[in-house]
Amino acid sequence: MARPITLFTGQWADLPFEEVCRLAASWGYDGLEIACWGDHFEVDRALAEDDYVAGRREILERHGLGVWAISNHLVGQAVCDDPIDQRHHDILPASVWGDGHPEGVRRRAATRMADTARAAAKLGVDTVIGFTGSAIWKYVAMFPPVSAETIEAGYQDFADRWNPILDVYDEVGVRFAHEVHPSEIAYDHWTTVRTLEAIGHRPAFGLNWDPSHMVWQDLDPAAFIWDFQDRIYHVDCKDVRKRVGNGRNGRLSSHLPWNDPRRGWDFVSTGHGDVPWEDCFRTLAAIGYSGPISVEWEDAGMDRLVGAAEAVEFVRRYAFEPPAAAFDAAFSSGKETAPATDGGAGDDATKGSDA
Repeated sequence: MARPITLFTGQWADLPFEEVCRLAASWGYDGLEIACWGDHFEVDRALAEDDYVAGRREILERHGLGVWAISNHLVGQAVCDDPIDQRHHDILPASVWGDGHPEGVRRRAATRMADTARAAAKLGVDTVIGFTGSAIWKYVAMFPPVSAETIEAGYQDFADRWNPILDVYDEVGVRFAHEVHPSEIAYDHWTTVRTLEAIGHRPAFGLNWDPSHMVWQDLDPAAFIWDFQDRIYHVDCKDVRKRVGNGRNGRLSSHLPWNDPRRGWDFVSTGHGDVPWEDCFRTLAAIGYSGPISVEWEDAGMDRLVGAAEAVEFVRRYAFEPPAAAFDAAFSSGKETAPATDGGAGDDATKGSDA
């Protein structure tokens, strides 16, 4: 199946895995991007219990769903973060948090991220999506001024902590797709460039493209796909709506909760925001991306049982397939018309075109 449409289960971890499978299948999703929290996919059990992975597979197959990637954002966040504090305690497994001593948390998180690659290989998938954390995100406000040496040390810290993890990914034939996201080591175009440089552009480390984290920063998400086309290992579809322009709402969102109209931006269900979806999907087709298109549903203003079903229909309309080889050949040979396609375009598909 070309470019399956999946549902990321991270926002559904309060529900049992089997219930999420039932819902996703009923809405028409092809599979899941499975989160490694809740009861959806437990890395330690996948490695310790002989029948655990087979059990996950059986549930998926019973509902007619596939899996092409798993995600471990929460643990990955703790690998490089500074400070480590109550926020991490609230999201980490108890075995990773331990006694809460920061360096111990970082090391246990690194071990778990390496184990996530092993568990992914056991499940039969080749991509793990996640966060990296960052020792230098705390300096993003830039006052008091921060030295170039401090920033460089942050990228070196990332490389020192993640290269041994990526060695395991290489060993088991799995790739890590870092979600470019505020609070991470790579959160925009130039930080992504520096992050890739820090690890020598090794192939084990690529990117999860999620445009919702780009648009409110005034980044062009389609251009990002083109610029980093050899590193787009996975795609998440989440939309964002900007509320700036009234002289009050700022991009840093003023510590206000989701869906507060005083925020400068907010996540909305796919198709309801400012992401230029057609441009993005055309660019994905142009670079030859053939992996999953995963819906990450997040909208504090819409019931998720409505929004997730709506999102898969929206994505199917826009995630069109690239042109068939026969279609391209018709143009390159100077023919006036293209062969009929399964979509029923027929011989009139290109008449009158000067393309």
